[in-house]
Amino acid sequence: MNIILDDSLAKEQLYPFTATRHVADIRIGILTIREKWALLDANNFIYEDEGAITIPATIIPTTTNVHAIFTALATGKEVKNEEEIKFILQPWNIFQLNGWALQKDFELITAGRKSEPISTTNKTISPENIFLEEGAIVEHSIINASTGPVYIGKNAEVMEGCMVRGPFALCENATLKMGSKIYGATTIGPNCTAAGEIKNSILFANSNKGHDGYLGDSVIGEWCNLGAGTTNSNLKNNAGNVTVWSNKTKSYIPAGLKCGLLMGDYSRAAINTSFNTGTVVGVCCNIFGESFPPKLVTDFTWGKEKYIFEKALKDIDNWKQLKGSNISSTEKEILKELYNQ
Repeated sequence: MNIILDDSLAKEQLYPFTATRHVADIRIGILTIREKWALLDANNFIYEDEGAITIPATIIPTTTNVHAIFTALATGKEVKNEEEIKFILQPWNIFQLNGWALQKDFELITAGRKSEPISTTNKTISPENIFLEEGAIVEHSIINASTGPVYIGKNAEVMEGCMVRGPFALCENATLKMGSKIYGATTIGPNCTAAGEIKNSILFANSNKGHDGYLGDSVIGEWCNLGAGTTNSNLKNNAGNVTVWSNKTKSYIPAGLKCGLLMGDYSRAAINTSFNTGTVVGVCCNIFGESFPPKLVTDFTWGKEKYIFEKALKDIDNWKQLKGSNISSTEKEILKELYNQ
């Protein structure tokens, strides 16, 4: 059976993260939605209709819900958002559901496998909930997995003096710098560098929050960089509901009591940038200046001006070269179309 992951009804709704990617390539938990389907080997589930089946890309598949999803769709029933079946319907759902998704991915990835040894230099709580992949380095740190699992990916490193409270994932080739303070539910994606205080946040891949400063209830896309001392607010001073820009409704809508920074791909913030609650930063923005950035920073913003497109591409390529990569022709085409909009 072939699976079609359909994001046509959600692409505008999940801006800024879907401006440059399919919904299925959003990372939540440890894996992207596409990676979850691949690991679940869903093509091996056979029903009477062996043709292609269309699945909303917003569904988060797990070992415990995939059969229910397939059964409902194969029999023409609607798949509903409920206790065991979760959807990403708004961008802030990514951090709101991250703890649940981390637990499900941890079970999926580690089932029937044995963790690499945990160094005795560390202080651990509930070590049975800690899993280290091959090449992972963790020394002289405190890891509390009683509040949720802790997953350290292949060739990832937790430097000395870190304090980690699960659920937490440090994905392949990622680095957690010395003395970091991590609260669950947090995911540091592949090839990311993280430091400072982080709580209930996701860095997709290849992004940096490499210095002190607070990041909470936030989602950071790919190839982003937060300068030293950059901090976000995640709770209003009056403890009221946070409103966040919706690209679908072209208005601010409620996101709950807590929401920090939602930053699209290729965006960067200067040192000591302070983001207000519920700030949305678009794709390829270079944020600097003396005052708070606005709650909506539109695509290709450079300070208070619009980025020159060729300069934007050059700057992206410079950042990618720092991690041994280059901007691709496909990326250029996607960004050109977005720029012209």
